[in-house]
Amino acid sequence: MAKRDYYEVLGVTKSASADEIKKAYRKLAIQYHPDKNPDNPEAEDKFKEAAEAYEVLSNPEKKQRYDQFGHQGVGGAGGFGGGGMNMDDIFSQFGDIFGGGGGGGFGSFFGGGGGGRRTKKGTNLRVKMKLTLAEIANGVEKKIKVKRHLIADGVTFKSCSACQGSGQVKKVVNTMLGQMVSASTCGVCGGSGQIVDKKPADADARGLIVKEEVISINIPGGVAEGMQLSMSGKGNEIPGGIAGDLLIVIEEIEDKVLQRDGNNVIFDLYVSFVDAALGASIEVPTIEGKVKIKIEQGTQSGKMLRLKGKGIKDINGYSKGDQLIMVNVWTPTHLSKEEKEALEGLRDSDNFKPDPGNSEKSFFDKMKEFF
Repeated sequence: MAKRDYYEVLGVTKSASADEIKKAYRKLAIQYHPDKNPDNPEAEDKFKEAAEAYEVLSNPEKKQRYDQFGHQGVGGAGGFGGGGMNMDDIFSQFGDIFGGGGGGGFGSFFGGGGGGRRTKKGTNLRVKMKLTLAEIANGVEKKIKVKRHLIADGVTFKSCSACQGSGQVKKVVNTMLGQMVSASTCGVCGGSGQIVDKKPADADARGLIVKEEVISINIPGGVAEGMQLSMSGKGNEIPGGIAGDLLIVIEEIEDKVLQRDGNNVIFDLYVSFVDAALGASIEVPTIEGKVKIKIEQGTQSGKMLRLKGKGIKDINGYSKGDQLIMVNVWTPTHLSKEEKEALEGLRDSDNFKPDPGNSEKSFFDKMKEFF
């Protein structure tokens, strides 16, 4: 089933401020929180949907990409994460929205049992991926080397004695309204509820080692400069939690011949006066290789030709852009004596005098036609 628009999910407009987005999310989070809706799958789905929308719209960079490219711009194509948030992710990332440290305060607020330990998440890794125009056009599989923090083989853990494995330290305070319970992250285990029992010599105090891995990345066709893709669980691991994500930032390598304009590709073709006047068959480069095109007799400089489907794949669909060819008639700057005499003989010919007439479109008319 297609995802709903994130603005529609939160009930805000595109012009909504960061505070308005936060308030809208908090309202939905309270309404559909699991503590208020036990054993209600529909409420849980709405809770996750609101959290996913807020995760994107509360981040200026992700919000900009979403506004420009839709859901595909913030993950969800070619196996990248963007949806599928689980409850542990939500509580670990958005505990501050609920007014508590990792969700404990929220459960206490409603008097429910939601004050348990929430799974922590490892840090994300970020890499830059340089792609050629051809790779961007159709998508590509890349393999990169990444150094990650991983839990070492042979590490064993035991329950944290400071928090008895809960990951939180609770305090009971007597007030005029009765007893109030506050919870904070355990400073000994960092909220994981576990501490290292035994570890190999090459592991650090948390039981982690740095290991280089080769990761295969499927880049979907149609990505753009600055777009960020995410591979869930390919970041740094953390004891007692889930691994962070690998974030891939796209960089376009400028092509020396073809120029990108959205999903279209533009090529400047220079033809001789003779070819323009008599017509010719000319070979031109495309993303997929060279093809031959026909230059009609009497082609004027500035004429635009279109090669349908020779552009870049749309990241939000299955269509492809076109290749637009701008024809430029090349005027020689140096002529031999014989060439000058030949052209002088044609100077006064009526057939060589400019006569565009009403049928010849202006440059701006041509631009309107193609764009």
